[in-house]
Amino acid sequence: MDLRVALIGFGTGGSVFHAPLISSVPGMRLAAVVTGAPERQRAVRERYPEAEVLDSVDRLWGASGACDLVVVTAPNRQHVPLARTALTSGLPVVVDKPVAAASADARSLAALSAVRGLPVFPFHNRRWDGDFQTVRRLVSAGALGDVRRLESRFERWRPEVRESWKESADPRDAGGILFDLGSHLVDQAITLLGPPDRVYAEIDTRRPGAVAPDDVFVALTHPGGARSHLWMSATAAEPGPRFRVLGGSAAYAVSGMDVQEEQLRAGLTPKDPGYGIAPPGSGGLLGTPGNQTPEPTAAGAYHDFYASVLRTLRDGAPPPVTLAEAITGLEVIEAAARSARDSAVVELGDR
Repeated sequence: MDLRVALIGFGTGGSVFHAPLISSVPGMRLAAVVTGAPERQRAVRERYPEAEVLDSVDRLWGASGACDLVVVTAPNRQHVPLARTALTSGLPVVVDKPVAAASADARSLAALSAVRGLPVFPFHNRRWDGDFQTVRRLVSAGALGDVRRLESRFERWRPEVRESWKESADPRDAGGILFDLGSHLVDQAITLLGPPDRVYAEIDTRRPGAVAPDDVFVALTHPGGARSHLWMSATAAEPGPRFRVLGGSAAYAVSGMDVQEEQLRAGLTPKDPGYGIAPPGSGGLLGTPGNQTPEPTAAGAYHDFYASVLRTLRDGAPPPVTLAEAITGLEVIEAAARSARDSAVVELGDR
């Protein structure tokens, strides 16, 4: 029998990412979608006629036996309350990033998860970017030697401030680019090089009318001395390389963004030919000056996150992302905020 999934929210996160990915995994079924907006309800009925449309989350909890997994992709301030209700209703839960606006809230969620014996899966889908998968493979194979520096960027040109809770300065909204794009960059750096010992950050709000950070640099020092330099910006008229990884024997660099978000927005799904495959000629370069060779980019696979969730719930396999890993990422983001405020390096070795 298929694992029945209930999706809370059908904005960009729900409609562009979660619903298509869930529907692409054999053994999973999108059973219900919670959305109160009439136009979104119509979109659900058109695209997923087999899914029940619920106009309030209370209706979901009233029929919790009708699903096996809840996915929370509501605004950030609702992540923890909705996840807690899912757990107390006896349901495991996927929570979009950031899991919480504060690491303390995420730790309280972890405590409830342990008491209930139910997993919380943070949706850190960018681990399945094709370029990051390529970096992981090269590092694991020793193709670069010892990694000395990871440079990683999510830089965009969005000079106009959009009206959205993502642009809010209220701490409960976890708005701004450090929580939005930074959650991914920090998670990738930790996944590759381990939790950092020290954090330094420069956080700016540059666009006219903006109240939340939109231009951020974060530097992490990892055990053993490797460093991550992370840039995230909405004000980059000329983006830098997506990755530049410097090792003791070689380097790898690649530009451009993983294709999956663009494809999903265009209506492509993992079931379609060509999904996740980078365009010809868009791969990176591996080697040293005068001795570089093209390095093809691996196919991206966001749906593998949900395939792994299914294996965890069905077979007891390790989760694709743990809540403890997400908490570590939030601690790094909080340390970055302290560093920028105090113009100082923040030590994390005793956490």
